[in-house]
Amino acid sequence: MGGERDGVAGLFTAIGRTVVVVEDADAALGFYRDGLGFSVLFDGDLDGYRLLHVGPAGGDGPGLWLMPAESAEARAAVGRQTGGMPLLVLHTDDLDRVAARLAELGVPARAGAPDGGPGRSLHFRDLYGNELIAAQL
Repeated sequence: MGGERDGVAGLFTAIGRTVVVVEDADAALGFYRDGLGFSVLFDGDLDGYRLLHVGPAGGDGPGLWLMPAESAEARAAVGRQTGGMPLLVLHTDDLDRVAARLAELGVPARAGAPDGGPGRSLHFRDLYGNELIAAQL
């Protein structure tokens, strides 16, 4: 497969947005924007379908597409779309500030297991049960 990889290296240049299936886009927006300080990158309508993208304020990386669950299949995936694995790792320069903000919001958080590396982390859940990790490297 090494030779085949050479033919496709550089095919993609970046990851755009990650889809997060939610029950209510406005409630999810409240959690990510008002709770975690994300910015609205885009909020508009396309043929009657709301496109809502959010991302860390001042960040230059990909954001999240908060996609309302409109089918039974999508509703069943809310909070479980990663099969119990973390949905996101969010980098921060001040994990203590993140911990304080989560406490203000009443969001339980637990310290990540120390692995001997230079960083620290907190695990917490969004309002739908998706596990998020805040990491200070």
